[in-house]
Amino acid sequence: MLDVVVIGAGPAGMTCALYASRAGASVMILDKGAPGGKMNLTASIENYPGADMKGPQLAYAMYEQSMKFGAKMDYKEIVSIEKKDDYFVVKTNKEEIETKNVVLASGTKERLMNIELEEELTGRGVSYCAVCDGPFFKNKDVAVVGGGNSALEESLYLSTIVNKVHLIVRRDVFRADEYFVNKINECENIEVHFLKKPHKIIEENKKVAGLVVEDSQTQELTTINVQGIFPFIGLDPLSELVKSFDVTNEQGYVLVDENMETTVKGLFAIGDVRDKTLRQVVTATNDGAIAGQYIASQLR
Repeated sequence: MLDVVVIGAGPAGMTCALYASRAGASVMILDKGAPGGKMNLTASIENYPGADMKGPQLAYAMYEQSMKFGAKMDYKEIVSIEKKDDYFVVKTNKEEIETKNVVLASGTKERLMNIELEEELTGRGVSYCAVCDGPFFKNKDVAVVGGGNSALEESLYLSTIVNKVHLIVRRDVFRADEYFVNKINECENIEVHFLKKPHKIIEENKKVAGLVVEDSQTQELTTINVQGIFPFIGLDPLSELVKSFDVTNEQGYVLVDENMETTVKGLFAIGDVRDKTLRQVVTATNDGAIAGQYIASQLR
C-alpha cells in the first residue's frame, strides 16, 4: 500500500512527489510520457524564477530532484481509479496499485487546428502559450487563431511584444466580452481577419514561415506571412479518470479546496487540470507543493 500515487509527471506532479517523499511518504508517479509534460515542448522557459533554460532541461532537472528522496516513477497508462473503503485502487494497463491518496496532475490538452505540420512545428513557431513564448517573437509578425476571450486576451498581450498580430476568426463576430472586443478595436497593430480559418502552415528551415487561411464562405485561400502561430481555440482538461467521482465543473476542470483536495477524501488535483485562472509552471509547482506537504502531514 503506497501513501501517494501521482498521476502525471509535469511540474505539478513532480513537485508533489518531491514534497511528499521528502516528508517521509511513499510516492509513485505514473505517466505514459516523459517527465516534464508541456515543458518538453517549450523551447526556452524564461519566467520560472531562478531558471532561464530550455524546457526539456528544466524538466529533467525537476525529475532528478523529485526522485531524490525515494519517490519512484513508472511509465504506464492509467485505465481507472476506484475508491475502496479508505484507500484507492489505481488500475493501469499492466497492474493494480493500492494507495491511500491519489493526486491527479494530468494537465490539459490543447484543441488542435488539425492542419498539416501543426504537431511537427510545435515549439518551432507553433505555440499554445503566449505568456510562455511571446518574447521569442519580438518585433516579428504572428497569427492568433480564435475568437473567444482567450484568443483576444492573448492577442492583446502579444501586441505589446510583436510587430503585428493577425487575428484569425472563423466566424463573422467575436465570441468574447465587450471589454476585450473594444481593446482589440483600439489596438493599431492587430489586424482582424473575420470568416477565415487555418488551412495550411508554410514551413521554411523547419520553422513556421507563414499561414494559409481559407475563407469560410468562398473557400478562397490567402497566405499571411507570419513567424509564429498561436491557436487559442480551447483547452480540454484531462480529467476523465475522476469524472465518476463528481468533482469537476461544467468544463471538466477539477474543483479542489485550499489543500488541493476534492470533496472525496484522499483524492487531490493539482496543476492545469484543476479549476484556476493562471496555468503556468510556477503555479503548477505551487499546487504540487501544497498537496504534497498536506498529504504527508496527514500521514503522521
